[in-house]
Amino acid sequence: MNIKEIINEFEAKPYLIRMGKGSLSKRLKATTSDILKAKKEFYNRSKPTKREPRILVLDIETAPMKAYVFNLWKQDVGIEKLIDDWYMICWSAKWLFDNKVLGDVLNSDEAKSQDDRRITLSLSKLLDEADIVITHNGKRFDLPRINARMLIHQLRPVTPYQNIDTCEIAKRQFGFSSNKLDFLARVLGMDTKLKTDFQLWSDCMEGKQEALDYMYKYNNWDVEVLEAVYLRLRPWIKNHPNLSLYYECDEPICPNCGSPHLTAKGFYYTSANKYQVYQCECGAISRVRTSAIHPDVKGLILNNNLQY
Repeated sequence: MNIKEIINEFEAKPYLIRMGKGSLSKRLKATTSDILKAKKEFYNRSKPTKREPRILVLDIETAPMKAYVFNLWKQDVGIEKLIDDWYMICWSAKWLFDNKVLGDVLNSDEAKSQDDRRITLSLSKLLDEADIVITHNGKRFDLPRINARMLIHQLRPVTPYQNIDTCEIAKRQFGFSSNKLDFLARVLGMDTKLKTDFQLWSDCMEGKQEALDYMYKYNNWDVEVLEAVYLRLRPWIKNHPNLSLYYECDEPICPNCGSPHLTAKGFYYTSANKYQVYQCECGAISRVRTSAIHPDVKGLILNNNLQY
C-alpha cells in the first residue's frame, strides 16, 4: 500500500491514526517509513474544526452583613442579631482572551434599598452562555452566592458549566505563603489588585455614586488579574476541563488549552500498561487514553498485584 492509499485509509477509519507504526505496517502491508510519511501528511491536512469553548472569567463584590454584637472577638452571631443580610453590589466578567470587560453595578437607589435583582438577572443571562467559569475562591464564595441571589429573585437555574477555581488549584498543587489572588499576582510578577479599604464598602451601602463607580472599577480590574493568574497556572492544572472535547480532529489536542501543537515526551507507565505522553506549547503535559502496547504483547505482561 502506498502513501496515498494509507492516507485514504486514515480518512475512512480515523482510529487507525492512533495506532503504532509497527501495527499499521502489518495491518496495511506498508513500510514503517511510508506509515510515518502518511501520518505526517495526514496531520498537515487535518485542521481542527473548532467549536470554541465559551470560557468566562468571573468575580463578584458583595455588601457585608450588619449585625448586633457584644464583643469584637470570637462572636457567634445568631440570626436574631442580624440587621441586614448581604447582597451583590456588582459583578465583572470577560470571555477568555477578549479585551472587553463585561459587568453590572447597582445604582444609588438600588444600593440604598439593597435591590440587586437587576444585576443578578444580567449575570444569570451571561452565565447561561458559559461552558467553563473561572473564579478565585468561587467554589466556596462567588458561585454559591450567585445561586442564592438567583433563587431569592425566583430566577431559573442556568445551563450547566464547569468551574475552574484558581484558589483551590493554588492550595492543592503549590506551597504559596498565601493563596489570595493579590498575593499570587505579586509573587508571579503580575499587576496586582487596586487598593481599597472598608470605607469603600460602607460608602457603597449608603448609595454614594462615586463609591459604586470605584467598586465597579475595582471589580473589573480583579477580573483582569484573575485571567492573568489563571493563564500562568493553566499548564499545571491536572484536572482542567478537557478542552479537546470541543474540537473535532484526528490528531491529539491539548486538554488544557486546545492546541494541536504537541511534542511527544516518552511514555507514562502503570503497573500493566504504558501510554504516549505529550507536552503542549502551553506547557501542559497529557497522555493518550489508548495503550501503546500491542494487544499480542499486552497479554504476556505479568502483574504482581496479588492478594495473599
